[in-house]
Amino acid sequence: MKDQPKKKKSRVLLVDDYAVVRDGLAQLLQGEPDLTVCAEAASAEQALDIAEKTRPDLAVVDISLGGANGIELIKNLKTLQPGLRILVLSMHDESHFAERALRAGASGYVMKREARDRIMKAIRTVCAGNIYVSERIEKSMLHQYLHGNAGGERSPIARLSDREIEVLTLLGRGSSSKEIAERLHLSQKTVDSHRTHLKEKLNLSGATELVRFAFEWVSAQES
Repeated sequence: MKDQPKKKKSRVLLVDDYAVVRDGLAQLLQGEPDLTVCAEAASAEQALDIAEKTRPDLAVVDISLGGANGIELIKNLKTLQPGLRILVLSMHDESHFAERALRAGASGYVMKREARDRIMKAIRTVCAGNIYVSERIEKSMLHQYLHGNAGGERSPIARLSDREIEVLTLLGRGSSSKEIAERLHLSQKTVDSHRTHLKEKLNLSGATELVRFAFEWVSAQES
């Protein structure tokens, strides 16, 4: 009887700015018969460079990468490698980011606080070419698809654009408009315009109130 050929392992790229998180994920995947870690990246820029060189089957990415926007990274990875499957593994509340990540090109979203088995299920679901979100998010998205916003108001955060989320996050981490402009490669005038839109959409009266809201929101997301 001939030996059965070994099944090819899915090659996984881990993207997180915390080495301890990458190490934990690598240990989680170590020894799995169908998965192998092919590379790790600590930043969005490094992830794009490594993805181009290694051509992974799956990228597991965080939303926040040292202030960089993981949503933009997802879009850039899909442009670079359209067939790449992407799973977001993040501490950020799925109710704010899961649908946003899927629209950007991710195939799944799971929170870091989930149990090991749930994270492994998410990884294998996305590797198989399917979509993975929690039951709560799945029901919410189905309700929105069938009924729109009937029965309740959308969260103010849900009304923000991806770029406005970036600006709000950086404001909450103490960055000035000038620093935000440099980090996001925008003009300071454009950042100030985003700040104005944030105040309008969040119904905030001034700059101080916006910064306080941003700080409290980021603190809640990362606690």
